[in-house]
Amino acid sequence: MLGFIKKDLLMIKSNIKILAILLLIYVVMAFQGQMDLSFLLPFMSVMIMMSTFSYDSYNKWDAYAISLPDGRKSSVKAKYLATIILIIATTIIITILSFTISYAKTNIIDFENITGTIFGSLFATILLQSLIYPAMYKFGPEKARIGLMTIIFCVAIIGGFITQYVDLSSIINILNFIEEYWIIVFFMTMILMLYISYKISERIYFKKEI
Repeated sequence: MLGFIKKDLLMIKSNIKILAILLLIYVVMAFQGQMDLSFLLPFMSVMIMMSTFSYDSYNKWDAYAISLPDGRKSSVKAKYLATIILIIATTIIITILSFTISYAKTNIIDFENITGTIFGSLFATILLQSLIYPAMYKFGPEKARIGLMTIIFCVAIIGGFITQYVDLSSIINILNFIEEYWIIVFFMTMILMLYISYKISERIYFKKEI
């Protein structure tokens, strides 16, 4: 299992260097108030990890992986774990930088606003991973990216429809009820999304002919 995870992380080594350079640029822009770091790097982490699917396909990795004991299962699990490791690492970096920039600019750390934004970014990133990875295993990298854009477009339309025509008072009441336990609900929801996504990806990969 560790070997599979190392393989994925080593494959993105050059991309991580690019990510570090972009981070320095974005930090300067954040100091100038031109952008918010919170949403950028976690999303880029998933996008970078998505490139490993293309690498795997090009290098015929799947044919080798399935020849190993529990190769299919380990390959899928490692892909998810490597992505989560990268997301957590970038989230920690962004949290530290956001606090530092906030204090440097105002001598005050806007803890509530920063953490709220970071939690929102983390949730959106996990949702992105949960949606796109099963599609990657089912359709391949190129078709999955097209499918992702379609999903985002459809979600935006549905969201706009709900906002305009659906009574949201009952949903707001539910949110108010669970407000005291939001942190538990937040992490449990992310874990559930990842688990369902992982099981779907695993099932697809086990049935995939290589």
